[in-house]
Amino acid sequence: MNEYTFSILFGVTVGTLSRIYMFRTDYRQYPTYPHGMVIHLALGFIAAALGALVVPSIMEEEFTAVTFLTLAASQFREVRNMERKTLNEMDSLELVPRGASYIEGIAVTFEGRNYLVIFISFVSSLAYLSINLWAACIAAFLAFLVAKKYMTGSRLGEIAEVEQATVSFDGAGLYVDNIYIMNIGIPVRQQEILKHGLGFVINPKNFDARSTIGNLGQRQAILHDLAISLGVYRDSGTPALVPLIKRDLDDGRIGIFILPQNKSADLAMKVISQVPTLENAIRMPTETKEKGSGQS
Repeated sequence: MNEYTFSILFGVTVGTLSRIYMFRTDYRQYPTYPHGMVIHLALGFIAAALGALVVPSIMEEEFTAVTFLTLAASQFREVRNMERKTLNEMDSLELVPRGASYIEGIAVTFEGRNYLVIFISFVSSLAYLSINLWAACIAAFLAFLVAKKYMTGSRLGEIAEVEQATVSFDGAGLYVDNIYIMNIGIPVRQQEILKHGLGFVINPKNFDARSTIGNLGQRQAILHDLAISLGVYRDSGTPALVPLIKRDLDDGRIGIFILPQNKSADLAMKVISQVPTLENAIRMPTETKEKGSGQS
């Protein structure tokens, strides 16, 4: 062992533990337990080792060793491609699919968390070598808090309000509140919908939120999370029972229609509020500046 051994071991340990914490087993149940976790845990260990080795390499003026980070970046991009491919293949078998935007968000998250592990192990190793073990523990804790902030992202409940609405028919037209959803002309299907259906309305808090929740990928993510959490009263080949989201063109509200197995309105509103706001769905039209503003 040499003077860098303990700093490297500390950085690798902290980085690996942080990657373990980042695993979340929730209603999405992905990655598949346990084999998917083994793959991502191994990649997290590699990322932690890379981060911990950066500081000793710089101190020893072995700058060529740092170039391995570029190789790691290319490998982690392959992780994103692997997740995207896997989820796309799984999505074709879902009764209510995730959608391309949700899948891309999940794939980017798996890549990004490896970079967060590199950051945590790098900061921990640097503090260990520069000061002492206690300073390294504090630095690791602070780095973990920063990583946690960037790990979570925003939720739909932060930009919009969710309320339950009435499901009704006007002739063959299905409505949630006063938002038109689709036409159902078969009386048997209408009775099934009135018996099992739930309706919700999402009210955006501002104009930016109106554009965000109107994104088709964001809407599909809402339907998928609802179907996973509450179940869905349908099978393949029953298009009349497919959950749908439609937009009120006048005020930007979103009407949600779903036929759940668990008909709990409170749970459904909680799930909708916890749906992640997809990065590629976020729009900020109010940030647009007029050309020539402030010019004489």
